[in-house]
Amino acid sequence: MSENSKKTRDDAETSFRKIQTPSPKDRPILSEEDQLIQARNVKTARLRELRLDKEANATNAKLSVKPQS
Repeated sequence: MSENSKKTRDDAETSFRKIQTPSPKDRPILSEEDQLIQARNVKTARLRELRLDKEANATNAKLSVKPQS
Protein backbone atom coordinates (compact mmCIF):
# COMPACT_ATOMS: atom_id res chain seq x y z
CA MET A 1 0.00 0.00 0.00
CA SER A 2 2.78 2.46 0.87
CA GLU A 3 4.51 1.71 -2.44
CA ASN A 4 1.38 2.74 -4.31
CA SER A 5 1.01 5.99 -2.36
CA LYS A 6 4.72 6.79 -2.87
CA LYS A 7 4.35 6.31 -6.63
CA THR A 8 1.22 8.45 -6.67
CA ARG A 9 2.98 11.16 -4.68
CA ASP A 10 6.03 11.05 -6.98
CA ASP A 11 3.78 11.33 -10.03
CA ALA A 12 1.96 14.29 -8.50
CA GLU A 13 5.23 16.06 -7.63
CA THR A 14 6.56 15.48 -11.15
CA SER A 15 3.40 16.94 -12.66
CA PHE A 16 3.59 19.92 -10.32
CA ARG A 17 7.23 20.62 -11.27
CA LYS A 18 6.31 20.56 -14.95
CA ILE A 19 3.65 23.19 -14.33
CA GLN A 20 5.86 25.35 -12.11
CA THR A 21 8.99 25.45 -14.27
CA PRO A 22 8.38 26.71 -17.78
CA SER A 23 10.41 25.06 -20.46
CA PRO A 24 12.81 27.13 -22.56
CA LYS A 25 10.49 26.86 -25.55
CA ASP A 26 7.78 28.65 -23.55
CA ARG A 27 9.96 31.68 -22.89
CA PRO A 28 9.61 34.48 -25.40
CA ILE A 29 12.44 34.90 -27.85
CA LEU A 30 13.90 38.36 -27.49
CA SER A 31 14.71 40.29 -30.57
CA GLU A 32 18.15 41.84 -30.92
CA GLU A 33 16.68 45.24 -30.12
CA ASP A 34 15.01 43.91 -26.96
CA GLN A 35 18.30 42.35 -25.87
CA LEU A 36 20.11 45.66 -26.36
CA ILE A 37 17.43 47.51 -24.39
CA GLN A 38 17.61 44.98 -21.59
CA ALA A 39 21.41 45.18 -21.47
CA ARG A 40 21.24 49.00 -21.41
CA ASN A 41 18.73 48.94 -18.55
CA VAL A 42 20.93 46.58 -16.53
CA LYS A 43 23.99 48.78 -17.10
CA THR A 44 22.03 51.94 -16.22
CA ALA A 45 20.80 50.38 -12.98
CA ARG A 46 24.35 49.32 -12.06
CA LEU A 47 25.75 52.79 -12.80
CA ARG A 48 22.92 54.46 -10.85
CA GLU A 49 23.69 52.27 -7.84
CA LEU A 50 27.40 53.13 -8.05
CA ARG A 51 26.59 56.85 -8.30
CA LEU A 52 24.26 56.74 -5.30
CA ASP A 53 26.89 54.88 -3.26
CA LYS A 54 29.50 57.47 -4.22
CA GLU A 55 27.17 60.33 -3.25
CA ALA A 56 26.33 58.66 0.06
CA ASN A 57 30.03 58.16 0.83
CA ALA A 58 30.75 61.80 -0.02
CA THR A 59 27.93 62.95 2.25
CA ASN A 60 29.15 60.71 5.07
CA ALA A 61 32.68 62.02 4.62
CA LYS A 62 31.45 65.61 4.89
CA LEU A 63 29.49 64.80 8.04
CA SER A 64 32.42 63.00 9.67
CA VAL A 65 34.86 65.90 9.16
CA LYS A 66 34.94 67.96 12.35
CA PRO A 67 35.34 71.71 11.99
CA GLN A 68 38.66 73.02 13.26
CA SER A 69 38.53 75.60 16.05
